[in-house]
Amino acid sequence: MTDRIIPDQSPDLEDETAARTALPTGGEDVRSAGQWRLVRARFRRHRMAMIGLWVLIVLYTVAIFAGFFAPFNTASYGSQDAYHPPQIPRYSTEHGLHVPETSSFTDPETLAPTFEEDPEEVVSLGFFVRGDPYRLFGFIPMDIHLFGPEDPEQRWYPLGGDRAGGDLLSKIIYGSQISLSIGLAGVGVSLLLGLILGGISGYFGGAIDNVVQRVIELLMSIPTLPLWLGLAASIPPQWGPVPTYFMITVILSLVGWTNLARVIRGRLLQTRGEDYVLAARLDGVPTRRIISRHMLPSFASHIIATVSLAVPTMILSETALSFLGLGLQAPAVSWGVLLQDAQSVRVLANAPWLLLPGLAVVLAVVAFNFVGDGLRDSADPYGKR
Repeated sequence: MTDRIIPDQSPDLEDETAARTALPTGGEDVRSAGQWRLVRARFRRHRMAMIGLWVLIVLYTVAIFAGFFAPFNTASYGSQDAYHPPQIPRYSTEHGLHVPETSSFTDPETLAPTFEEDPEEVVSLGFFVRGDPYRLFGFIPMDIHLFGPEDPEQRWYPLGGDRAGGDLLSKIIYGSQISLSIGLAGVGVSLLLGLILGGISGYFGGAIDNVVQRVIELLMSIPTLPLWLGLAASIPPQWGPVPTYFMITVILSLVGWTNLARVIRGRLLQTRGEDYVLAARLDGVPTRRIISRHMLPSFASHIIATVSLAVPTMILSETALSFLGLGLQAPAVSWGVLLQDAQSVRVLANAPWLLLPGLAVVLAVVAFNFVGDGLRDSADPYGKR
């Protein structure tokens, strides 16, 4: 009788195994890849997350270099150009890239501001033109703008004008500095509180855990919007934009840390009984080092995903408070402050472009949600690879 030799693994099964363990970016073997390398590889395959990431890169680049991208600064306005309609650039061989000059008057029947174009006079437009002075990064004086009127004395309204005759596009760009940064600043403070209190609660347990959890449940049981309104109303109205911005960030952080603390606490409860944690304790490693160097890195990707999904909540909160008049106030510029002009239906009937700051809010929030969903799916070890 002839002995039959059975191979350990068929060639087809070997090929299938190799295909499952190869990255789609060039056939890299991931069997020895680290956690962050796997998360990055899976995130790149998430199409909507990558689109959202590039949108956020563009938004934050524009916010950082707001003075360069904005045609005018926030203090520049035309006294006769309140609610000026948007102007689309035109091109002709005689004038090049331009928009017509406009003259304004009040309609005697509707009392609405009306603008007429003057075909004889134009506003010539160009790239890298000189205009209103600004400070790059807050301390470098400059007056070069990416695109705008070649004559610094002339006006142009690409997205229309507001009630004071200011350029709405410029104010949306400058407003992104506050609206986008307050989300990161608020989540940063919430992350610090969540890591400290959630870490203490999950690691030690017992009476400490009960006290921290009861405080969290108390805060979470209070309706969020009335709590924000009450805390924001306590800010003295005579405070300037910087102290008000700081206090709004603190208020949003004091309310927003509870969910993150519960996530961290739950993960620490799962990992504190692992063998590597016990080995660190027996080796005499300090508690702070066990939490920071051994336990938190094991689920750091989940923390990042949770934080990325919390940023749009902070942005919407600041926008809502400022829109209701309990957050930032003019002359500070944020997307919520700009939306205050859109509270009147009568005004919107004549100037619907005043809702455009809301479109910027929607764009930023959706992009953050796409990135957060991508990070969450990429960090899930049981998700589809």
